[in-house]
Amino acid sequence: MCPMNVCDLVGRTPLLDLSSLSPAEGVGVWAKAEFCNPSGSVKDRAARAMLAEGLKSGGLGPEKAVLDSTSGNTGIAYAMLGAALKRRVVLHMPANANRERKALLGAYGAEVVETDPLEGSDGAYLSAKKAYESDPDGYFFPNQYDNPENPRAHYLTTGPEIWEQTGGGVTHFVCSVGTGGTFMGVSSKLKSLKPEVRAVLVQPDSPLHGIEGTKHLASTIKPGIFDRALPDEVVAVSTEEAVKVCRRLAGELGVLAGVSAGANVAAALRLAGGLPPGSLVATVLGDGGARYLSDGLWDKA
Repeated sequence: MCPMNVCDLVGRTPLLDLSSLSPAEGVGVWAKAEFCNPSGSVKDRAARAMLAEGLKSGGLGPEKAVLDSTSGNTGIAYAMLGAALKRRVVLHMPANANRERKALLGAYGAEVVETDPLEGSDGAYLSAKKAYESDPDGYFFPNQYDNPENPRAHYLTTGPEIWEQTGGGVTHFVCSVGTGGTFMGVSSKLKSLKPEVRAVLVQPDSPLHGIEGTKHLASTIKPGIFDRALPDEVVAVSTEEAVKVCRRLAGELGVLAGVSAGANVAAALRLAGGLPPGSLVATVLGDGGARYLSDGLWDKA
């Protein structure tokens, strides 16, 4: 048997049955446990694909550092893969990112450039872009917001996995948008296999929210990979509702998931309540809840 490295561990995550949280009879609510990826989040898939393309094209030569912006999870994925690939990783990230994210990046040896917290993920993106433009020969800039390898990774892996794991029975796909890669790639793949699948986009109900890793699209820079024509429906979720569902996942099912997962499941449960028996709603648990210990997510849970 050939030995493996962390790059080989990305994907093939389990699909968890969360239907017991829903009062809807005969409607399935299932979720991909993406925290089972090696760095702990769904972002491993896109990060691996983008770096692999860089290696294949020669854009990520041994003399270049990987450079991108992040709110946490993609950066941690880059840092893990960079360590495995022996590549320097430089990440621009809002200074108010929590201590768990910063500690994980440090453990993998990534360099962090802290940006204005008031400018959020948009500010980090603009800072990374400026750094690349000032030294294009020194960096490989995957630019997760505009890189087609991001949704392509989910079109080729996450989407087919959901299709196989549901036996083609999925009727709705529910997912929030950070870069848009997961939503775009999975929705496109499922619709190609079964055109009647409904793609439901989840977003925070306000520009000022605490659902880490998600975008309120009306008030932020729109990712270049995002196609507004693809969602069949948009569901707004409050931070309070997302947190409440996170706590239900942990307390009732033993599933410790992050706040974006809480938002996805909240939207999926709400949707399930209005669907006919036999429907199957699939969603994504983007990361694990241990990444939020210092954020107060579990305080008085």
